[in-house]
Amino acid sequence: MFLGMSLMSDDFYKLVFRFFVNLLFITLIIRFIYFVKTPRRNYLFTFYLISVITFMICFALKKLDIDTGMGLGLFAIFGIIRYRTNTMKIREMTYLFIAIGISVVNALAGRQVSYAELMFINITVLVIVYILETWLLSGTESSKSIVYEKIENIKPENAEILKADLENRTGLVINSFQIGNVDFLKDVAEIKIFYFQAEQADYHDSEA
Repeated sequence: MFLGMSLMSDDFYKLVFRFFVNLLFITLIIRFIYFVKTPRRNYLFTFYLISVITFMICFALKKLDIDTGMGLGLFAIFGIIRYRTNTMKIREMTYLFIAIGISVVNALAGRQVSYAELMFINITVLVIVYILETWLLSGTESSKSIVYEKIENIKPENAEILKADLENRTGLVINSFQIGNVDFLKDVAEIKIFYFQAEQADYHDSEA
């Protein structure tokens, strides 16, 4: 025992085994089903990290004797993610969730949680965030919303014409686009375009 906590417990091996089982199936669902149909890298980052943080919090809190009031208080903490005044991007929201989750685990960890388990939780989250940011998601997808006036190009059969016109006007290499509200009275449509920042640098370098 050190400062009221054991260095390692038998539950450490359960934590490691269950974590990798969870990570395996989350990867199968997110990377090989969701991402194939909807290649949004920012959402991959969010899905992975929320899954990891939720797993770690539930595993840690399962070992703690918390009452109903404490449980409701934890839900109130996570409630501030939704009730906010300033709009935050999904990546920043994910980091906020990570910060809150890690803080909750570290603050509530008691003698039921060993130092090995606590360090595994913190280091695993750190490593996964680093890997996602610097390796898997290095080509982060960005988006812009624009108002488009050539409304005849929004027809499905004119998709390639629309994409070429959007790329010519914006100077961006567009990965995909979504057509939003259409105003036939004003002959305009709201279009959200998606592009990768890294590809823009490569594109402009080749043009030079």
